[in-house]
Amino acid sequence: MIGQKTINSFFTAVPKKRSSTEAFIEAEVTPVKRPKQPEEDEQAQKVPSPPLSPEQLDRIQRNKAAALQKLAARHVPEGFGESWKQELLAEFTKPYFMRLSTFITEERKRYTVYPPPHQVFTWTQMCDIRDVKVVILGQDPYHGPNQAHGLCFSVQKPVPPPPSLENMYKELQTDIEGFVHPGHGDLTGWAKQGVLLLNAVLTVRAHNANSHKDRGWEQFTDSVVTWLNKNLDGLVFMLWGAYAQKKGISIDRKRHLVLQTVHPSPLSVHRGFFGCRHFSKTNSYLENLGKKTINWKAL
Repeated sequence: MIGQKTINSFFTAVPKKRSSTEAFIEAEVTPVKRPKQPEEDEQAQKVPSPPLSPEQLDRIQRNKAAALQKLAARHVPEGFGESWKQELLAEFTKPYFMRLSTFITEERKRYTVYPPPHQVFTWTQMCDIRDVKVVILGQDPYHGPNQAHGLCFSVQKPVPPPPSLENMYKELQTDIEGFVHPGHGDLTGWAKQGVLLLNAVLTVRAHNANSHKDRGWEQFTDSVVTWLNKNLDGLVFMLWGAYAQKKGISIDRKRHLVLQTVHPSPLSVHRGFFGCRHFSKTNSYLENLGKKTINWKAL
């Protein structure tokens, strides 16, 4: 694993060993020089080096960026969608993500962790990052066998839909004309239409809810929400419950539609989720923008 530096190390005068990331970048951008002759050293002491031209500075920066991208490409997680990788590549060499990767690797050695590695980033495989239309934010993956598969609220067939998803289906039956319970809980059909089903935390230890909380996933998924907020227009963010609403607090309400209500959990669903009509409101907003609406029945 590449060496890591804390932010405190940038504010101390004590010399420290360079990280392998720094060494890699320096090796990529620094040309190999022939040894100087004694007379050249003497001449160099007399004549100060001229300042670098704007073109030289620009070339150095471009070389550093290319080196960092090359390094980051070596650390792209398994199953990460290509279009998402292009926009989020820089995250993979940040210290927090490297610590997170180490933590997850160790957890998988000692415990059962859901979802399996190839499904942690299912949400990046369903559609291009620029084709996202709707964002539904969840909190933590399901922690039972064969449930979590990388899409929040969704479960793989033939696992029965959990209570929160059952309540979502009940709301859809009253909100969307002709919606019929699909008989399963797999929401892949929505994801392929541009509905991003994103949990704040992307892994969990079996039978231990929130066991991977505060390990770095929140920072990573914040970067996803931030990118979407800043680079796309006319998205619909469905923020159900206090946790999702806090995570989406920085979303630009003038640029996107933000729909908020309580979580569809049985504990809160009767306090505003039933009757919220978020699904039909989403389609009305998309239609007004000239975008293709979501076929919520396509499951």
